Amino acid sequence: MPVGILQKAGPFTKLMFSAFVVLSSFLITLVGGLVLAVPLFGMGFMELVESLSNITHPDYANLLRYFQAVQSIGLFVIPPFILAWLFSGNSFKYLKLNRKISWLTILYTAIIMFSAIPLINLIAHLNAQMSLPDFMSSIEEWMKQTEETAKRLTEQFLKAETPSDLLVNIFIIAIIPAVGEELLFRGVIQRLFSEWTRSNHAGIWISAIIFSAMHLQFYGFLPRTLLGALFGYMLVWSGRMWVPIIAHFVNNAIAVVVYYFIQSKQVSQEMETIGADPADWIYVIISLGLFIILLAIFYKRTKSGPV
Repeated sequence: MPVGILQKAGPFTKLMFSAFVVLSSFLITLVGGLVLAVPLFGMGFMELVESLSNITHPDYANLLRYFQAVQSIGLFVIPPFILAWLFSGNSFKYLKLNRKISWLTILYTAIIMFSAIPLINLIAHLNAQMSLPDFMSSIEEWMKQTEETAKRLTEQFLKAETPSDLLVNIFIIAIIPAVGEELLFRGVIQRLFSEWTRSNHAGIWISAIIFSAMHLQFYGFLPRTLLGALFGYMLVWSGRMWVPIIAHFVNNAIAVVVYYFIQSKQVSQEMETIGADPADWIYVIISLGLFIILLAIFYKRTKSGPV
């Protein structure tokens, strides 16, 4: 297939083709991952398939990590490079990976994400109180079951007894999703919706909503949407994909590291939800103030020169 063959196609055509490429990449990678898992885990093919229906079992923790990595690579990492190559002929340029950032920008980005923790936790807590009308009770029950399943999977996934387990979790939960999800949602989907609507704001918010919805965790839909929008604005302001990738990584890595220290009883359980308790209102106010100030400084820096 010629390089940049879809360069002159419209945004809608590109979006439809993107969906096809993402689905194809996922299925091909999943099949390849299943085949490779047989010798890796010393299991028969049917035994492997059956184990996937009981993935929350503690004996399958490594299998869970493996398939999480396979899924993330197939869904998020591979497709953006293929699509960017077909849309432009230069994947790194299209995805804005060819532009370097300074260490100061990396530091600013990390501090912004740290400052937002209590605020994000409060929004997540408020979102979790969501209740649907009685006539939508069946939908609400399905949402709760989906949320509970995701919670059990996440807890099983995050279990780490050694520092090496922690590093594996950081790689699978923080690094791969930060790179892959940002390349797909901000690098491709946000760009196509911005072109279609001729508005960066519309592109940012539409892709953020899709980004949140694809996680199928409805009681965390609002904070995930807001984070997606934040990553989108960081990309537009800086013109560099590495900025939202770093922000996404820091957000996920904090959760992984905090859970590890809570699990090993080195820090209090309250660290995971700081800002969600009404008694934490002072932390939320400080978080909001710092977040606004730091984001304003970041925005001005991106407008004043190289970042």
